[in-house]
Amino acid sequence: MRALAGERTERPPIWLMRQAGRYLPEYHRVREAAGGMVGLCNSPEHAVEVTLQPIRRFPLDAAILFADLPQIAAALGQSLEYLVGDGPVLTPPIRSASDITEFLSASGLHEELAPIYETVRQLTRALPEEVALIGYAGAPWTVATYMVEGRGGASSEHAVVKQWALSDPAGFQPLIDLLTAAIIEFLDRQIQAGAEAIQLFESWAGILPDPFFQRWCVKPVAAIVAALKAKHPGVPIIAFPRGAGLAYDGFVQATGVDCVGLDSTVPLEWAAQKVQGELGRCVQGNLDPQLLVAGGPALEAETHRILHTLGSGPFVFNLGHGIVKTTPPEHVAALAQQVRSWATPLAYQE
Repeated sequence: MRALAGERTERPPIWLMRQAGRYLPEYHRVREAAGGMVGLCNSPEHAVEVTLQPIRRFPLDAAILFADLPQIAAALGQSLEYLVGDGPVLTPPIRSASDITEFLSASGLHEELAPIYETVRQLTRALPEEVALIGYAGAPWTVATYMVEGRGGASSEHAVVKQWALSDPAGFQPLIDLLTAAIIEFLDRQIQAGAEAIQLFESWAGILPDPFFQRWCVKPVAAIVAALKAKHPGVPIIAFPRGAGLAYDGFVQATGVDCVGLDSTVPLEWAAQKVQGELGRCVQGNLDPQLLVAGGPALEAETHRILHTLGSGPFVFNLGHGIVKTTPPEHVAALAQQVRSWATPLAYQE
């Protein structure tokens, strides 16, 4: 929490995107007991358990709520199921302005998302006092890609959603507006239930040309941040605009986020100078998840480089994207230990 507030800490805190999930054998046992992914996400008992699993295994400084990004789409009226080998599937796909009014409504939003709020409440009691609880949601553009393409990973080109958003922005705008309002309410309820910080996942930020990036990514996130800050000024907000490239620093300034997650392509020296230095903001990231799979000297060397470059400013150690399912748990343990043993010299000088 101190790092997210812009402080240089005696060592960087560490948590990892997707730290609860498929790479842990105990996760699979709970998912099977819950009857699959939908049951797991909608059962507070099971969702709390899988959120706690990495906290029990590894010396991590934060837990992130276990839920799935498309759940808000299901709460708005789409049907959500998970197919083996295909991930989440949303039906019917939203393909026009008329589909928005015909299939989607926020009237039952909180009733549908109530299990998530209960999961947050239970986690506030179950987590160790020194472990922060992060709530989250997908950002409007990213959730919209799921809803329009009809599946979580979407197509490699995201052709359907891009054709609509780029060729008919006026027709696409109501979907973004609906999602922006729903996500504000969703995150507000998570904070009321006990979330101490929030992360917005803009997983598909990097697929848009700049003018549309500004319209579909920057402006909605700025609106969400402003609304949450008005009600909860002390709750820090992290945003992860994956693939934003040269637009990273402008995104931070325009949205007002407290911390920005860096994907694995972002040059560390640039982030230290522009975001930590000139903007005075916390950065989070950005170890390549495949290095965590590789382990050994390559993992240790890159972890050292990241710590050395970013560790003297406000910084949360994390990955440049989520943990992959082939990650050996012992590599996560080694990474967490290396980060926790790091000392930030400048923090002591102050």
